[in-house]
Amino acid sequence: MTTFALVLGALLAVACVVFVSRPFLREPALAADADRLHEPDAAERRRLSLAEERDRALAALEFDHRTGKVSDEDYRVLVGPLRRQAAEALRALDG
Repeated sequence: MTTFALVLGALLAVACVVFVSRPFLREPALAADADRLHEPDAAERRRLSLAEERDRALAALEFDHRTGKVSDEDYRVLVGPLRRQAAEALRALDG
């Protein structure tokens, strides 16, 4: 009875390993050319640039304020123009 249980457990373990590794062992469905990244066109580069500008506009000031490098008073003075810059970037992204 013990031998039967060991053989059954070993077969079950092998079946589980084969089942889990099956996606890694078969041929990929896509051709190698279809799996490559494309070069962004001018519009896509502009959109990415605006998104980076939006994200970067407040990040540096927020970080400096949180770490204590910028006082609360200086933060209040500097945050307005940066928020406007971020809003302009968002408007440009939407338009």
